[in-house]
Amino acid sequence: MTTTSYRIVHGGDSRSFPAPHAFLEAATPQGEARVFLGAQAGAALHGARQAHSLDACPFVAVELGSECLGVHGGESRGLEGSNLVGFARFRLGDAAPSNLVEVVRQPGTQAESLAAACEAFRAAGLAVAVCADFPGRIVDRLLRPYLNAALRRLDEGLASADDLDKTLRLGLGYPEGPIALLERTGLAAHFEVTQALHAALGQAAYVPARRAQVAAQRAAA
Repeated sequence: MTTTSYRIVHGGDSRSFPAPHAFLEAATPQGEARVFLGAQAGAALHGARQAHSLDACPFVAVELGSECLGVHGGESRGLEGSNLVGFARFRLGDAAPSNLVEVVRQPGTQAESLAAACEAFRAAGLAVAVCADFPGRIVDRLLRPYLNAALRRLDEGLASADDLDKTLRLGLGYPEGPIALLERTGLAAHFEVTQALHAALGQAAYVPARRAQVAAQRAAA
C-alpha cells in the first residue's frame, strides 16, 4: 500500500513524539493529510477547521490525551465518524514512548482514512492497534486496574514489594514487576491517568490506589 503524504501541525509538546522520530521526518509541508500533535492538538485542529475545510484530506489525525475522539469529532446517535482518527503512542509515565500507537476510530470513521493513517504509522516502523473510542483506549484500560491491585496488595501486607515483583516476573514471565515499574515511571503519573479514567468510567477498579494519591500530593506540595 502506498503511504499517503502528510504534514505535521504542532500544538505544543507531544507525549507521543517528544524526540526526533522517523514518523516526524517523513512529514512534508505539502502533505495531503494532516497530523495534529501536542498537548493542544485539539485546539490546533479547531483553528485549522475554522480557517479552511479538512474534508478533502485523505485522513486527519489528532493526538489524544485521556479524552475521547468524540471531543474533537463530535457525536451523533452512534453514527459519528469522518476522515478524522485519534492516536496516542503508548507511554507509561516518565518512560520513553513505546513502539505501539493506538489509533482510535468512531463508528462511522471512513475505512480508507483509517487504513491510510495506520499505514503512515507503520511506514515509520511503529506497531498499530486500532480501537473504538473509549477513555484509556486498550492498554490503560487493561493495565491500570492491575497496577492498582498490586499497590493495594502491598498496602495490605500480602507480600513485600520485592516478592510481589519477583512472583509476577518469574511466575508469569513479566519483564518487570508492577511496583518496580511504577517506581521507575512515576506513581504520580499513574494517579493522573487512573483519576481521569475513574472520572470518565465510574468503575472502582480505576480509583487511584492510596500510594498513587500520596505520590500525587507530594508532587503538588
